[in-house]
Amino acid sequence: MELNYKNVNGYLLPELEYKSGEQMLHIGKYGFLRRDYLKNCKRAKYQVMLLKDTLGEHLLEIDRVAKAREEIILKQLEKSDPLPDKEDDHMAWVRAVNQHRAIAEEMILAELIYVS
Repeated sequence: MELNYKNVNGYLLPELEYKSGEQMLHIGKYGFLRRDYLKNCKRAKYQVMLLKDTLGEHLLEIDRVAKAREEIILKQLEKSDPLPDKEDDHMAWVRAVNQHRAIAEEMILAELIYVS
């Protein structure tokens, strides 16, 4: 393996590349929530994933799975508790949609984000 070095204030520092940097550009809300949880509550696991350069892949996977799970939960909630007609009472529709999203988010946080 060949390393390139750059001179910073008289010190030669290796120019390291890691794939997680590019992956971090594509991470969404749930990926960042997972990252913050790992960084603040599971420091050892976070550091190991950072050093092994698997953090970006993990966060992308969590984000993808969480979004898919959110869609499934929202469809199930809409079946069990149908939304009111948007044309008749717009504010009731907005309240119901917000309530469904809050329920889905709480379930995702408990199932995927805040677990070891």
